[in-house]
Amino acid sequence: MRIRYFTPTVEVPICGHATVAAHYVRSKVLGLGNCTVWQTSLAGKHRVTIEKQNDDYRISLEQGTPGFEPPLTGETRAAIINALHLTEDDILPGLPIQVATTGHSKVMIPLKPEVDIDALSPDLAALTAISKQIGCNGFFPFQIRPGKSETDGRMFSPAIDARIVEDPVTGNANGPMGAWLVHHNVLPHDGNVLRVKGHQGRALGRDGVIDVTVTIRDNQPEKVTISGTAVILFHAEWAIDF
Repeated sequence: MRIRYFTPTVEVPICGHATVAAHYVRSKVLGLGNCTVWQTSLAGKHRVTIEKQNDDYRISLEQGTPGFEPPLTGETRAAIINALHLTEDDILPGLPIQVATTGHSKVMIPLKPEVDIDALSPDLAALTAISKQIGCNGFFPFQIRPGKSETDGRMFSPAIDARIVEDPVTGNANGPMGAWLVHHNVLPHDGNVLRVKGHQGRALGRDGVIDVTVTIRDNQPEKVTISGTAVILFHAEWAIDF
């Protein structure tokens, strides 16, 4: 099946939480059992696994091959930190601010756990300008919950659509984050798999959780899968002319 993804103003290659939602609704409407679906989008071809759990569904999306750009340093790193109204002391020491991707790249910004991530109020115009400079339109500050394989993150993307400056839950950020955590050996794992629960949306009053599974080979991320469920808020009909 083919899926296209739109904000109110632009089309984007892929959207993780929209993928989960679309297959969740399709599964509910069609009464599907356990199955695998291959979907195509502007980001390529992806495997989607549908797991029926009693009267509910769990959807898993296998993302693209993990990739990392060189760390952002110097004036660019400083500009990102300043745009988030943070200081260098708020960043986890010894770790880079870096673009990571599993199909739709985001800037990984690792924060110390004591930073009040819900209080972030970035300079959106500055982030938009930085996006044009680095060719990446999403900024993902996140922090690790002490002693847990769980994170809290926020995703700002004013360059994509000025009317949607923050995404409540982002598969295209949490997935690359999982790969980034393995790439930099930040969280312990068994050498085969790292599982992380990514919490997001609390600051917007739209809490969500994404389960991230990273398959590991030679201590590097090989494959990333994001999983979750959804909630149907309303039903409506939309007539479309083809």
